[in-house]
Amino acid sequence: MPNRLALEASPYLLQHAENPVDWYPWGEEAFEAARREDKPIFLSVGYSTCHWCHVMERESFENERIAALLNAAFICVKVDREERPDVDDVYMTACNMLTGAGGWPLTVLLDHDKRPFFAATYLPPSSRMGRVGLDELVPRVDEMWRAQRDKIMEAAESVTDHLLRLDRLPPPQSAESDAALLNASSLAAALLDAAQADLAGRFDAVHGGFGPAPKFPAPHNLLFLLRRWRRTGDPEPLRMVESTLRAMRAGGVFDHVGLGFHRYSTDARWLVPHFEKMLYDQALLAMTYLEAYQATRRDEYAAAARDIFSYVLRDLSGPRGVFLTAEDADSEGVEGRFYVWTAEEIRALLSPEDAALYLDVYGFEENGNYEEEAAGGRNGTNIPHLAEPLETTAARLGMEPDALRRRLETIRGALFQARGKRVRPHLDDKILTDLNGLMIAALAYGSRVLGAGEYLEAAVRALSFVLRNLRGEDGRLRHAYRPAGGGPMPPGTLDDHAFLLWGLLEVYRTGYDPSRLKQALDLSREMLAHFRDDRSGALFFTAHDAERLPVRRLDAYDAAVPSGNSVAAHCLLRLARMIHAPDLESTAHDILRAFSAKMKQLPAGFTHLLSALDQAVGSGATVVVNGFRTDGATRAFLHALDGRYLPETEVMLRPLDDPEPLDDLTEYTRGQGLLDGRSAAYVCRDFACARPVNTPEEMLELLEE
Repeated sequence: MPNRLALEASPYLLQHAENPVDWYPWGEEAFEAARREDKPIFLSVGYSTCHWCHVMERESFENERIAALLNAAFICVKVDREERPDVDDVYMTACNMLTGAGGWPLTVLLDHDKRPFFAATYLPPSSRMGRVGLDELVPRVDEMWRAQRDKIMEAAESVTDHLLRLDRLPPPQSAESDAALLNASSLAAALLDAAQADLAGRFDAVHGGFGPAPKFPAPHNLLFLLRRWRRTGDPEPLRMVESTLRAMRAGGVFDHVGLGFHRYSTDARWLVPHFEKMLYDQALLAMTYLEAYQATRRDEYAAAARDIFSYVLRDLSGPRGVFLTAEDADSEGVEGRFYVWTAEEIRALLSPEDAALYLDVYGFEENGNYEEEAAGGRNGTNIPHLAEPLETTAARLGMEPDALRRRLETIRGALFQARGKRVRPHLDDKILTDLNGLMIAALAYGSRVLGAGEYLEAAVRALSFVLRNLRGEDGRLRHAYRPAGGGPMPPGTLDDHAFLLWGLLEVYRTGYDPSRLKQALDLSREMLAHFRDDRSGALFFTAHDAERLPVRRLDAYDAAVPSGNSVAAHCLLRLARMIHAPDLESTAHDILRAFSAKMKQLPAGFTHLLSALDQAVGSGATVVVNGFRTDGATRAFLHALDGRYLPETEVMLRPLDDPEPLDDLTEYTRGQGLLDGRSAAYVCRDFACARPVNTPEEMLELLEE
């Protein structure tokens, strides 16, 4: 018989609907049952495309003996971390604090007040390799709950107190040094230099990336370094970025047959990935390759961004153009099976000449180059990866690089068709506001940089879907939606508001529809009204009226994705400079001041927030182009700006066909117009505009000043 999860919308919860564990979804019914039966809560958090979540389910949650132990001792609660990131955030923070590590599946034991007293990640059914087994842990906790509950309550109180102190921030005026952060460029420069030095100290000069295995893409680190190169002229940050981007694109962490990036690399050289594909990685990596292309004009980075977009538009597009969450690592119960090949398979599918070429170029070994983690050995399968740069291969083979690329693309098409006959990994078809915001921003940016109008069209379709379908009856933004499911949509988080704001700004910056700027302004006001901490000036992860958890997180650490506070600071600064809104700029400064002490303690943990700091103290500009939309001179201004790497510069179009909508948002543009009867650009800094100019060359000279 299915358990209570059968009535849920989440794909992850539905995966557990027929476990013998008597699961509850997160909610008052579970907490009331815990109080009524006087049992602690066994909280298990994961997501539907998580490999080790599947392993723990097969080993333990489908195990009748383990399920009986859990049901007797606990009220068991399942949470989809992607559906309830607020719940996951609190208890993952507790796990990191208690164990020094985190990850999924997340296992946390709670008292009746939702306070954690034990946390771990994957737990086997029986103890092995230093991990306590559930068959040992559950009876031990059950005995303590009955005989030594005071010790459990003390632990729960202590953990909660530590969590509360972890996010405690001083008010902006409490420390003069913090308040001076934005007024003394030397203080800001010291923080920026420290973060760069930390990244440089962990940089892998051989394989790219930072630190030892496992290696995560961490695109915000690369975006930070690109801005450092732009600001300082130091070639070292750009070298680190290019080395990493090339290594990732060449390695097995990139899907060389179906395109798109896997989650992360388990080894130092980017060869063996964990094979899940996440929407947020595609979005952030696309933006990073696009910025690298703008900075260097190297076509390989533009090609990488196009490959990512091809994958997303083909495999992660949902109903009416909105974007889905992720693809699993596993198929047929085996991680990576969909993606790996034997040399024999390649020879059977291709001509002898093409097979020999492919096996050579993509680093195949007869006994395989892939050692599946759970299997504990090689099984003859290979992960395609570029064993050397294509230019080097072409020279070695006496071929022109472009001719080699064309031949390999033909081969890729044949392998893609063959792979399509395999059992595909599970697709998580949840629609998440925050991740769609990131993808909308990436596509709009890609449309502008690559001159691909279809990317802007895709971004607008997804944006329209989110604005229409992910708002509640009260008009408030919601976090998750699944057409095939039912029930209430979880409330919107800070990330939902900040990331969608990012998407709106990029859609405006590409299409120059002033209604998008108005929507961005409205969303920023909504975000500040519901998430701002009046004491510190920072933004909570949950709204003022959200469900009360043991702690309300107030954090800006940039982890797998940039934090909501980091993105909000960026977007508020951009919006403030575009519409000349000093109050929004001041609010962004409050966020930076609130986290200044934490940035000083661990600069490289806040690289996206530091990029916002660099934006705040730098000589950023706003260019307002005045002219008719279809006028070639107007388009020439915009094209000149799109072709350059100018992360500190905002761009607006005041279309003289209909300037009123923009003028309603930005009073300072009302006096602007043509110069000598021709399109004109106004370069504005610190809420004041220079004389208008008629040519892109003059405009760029003013910007470089």
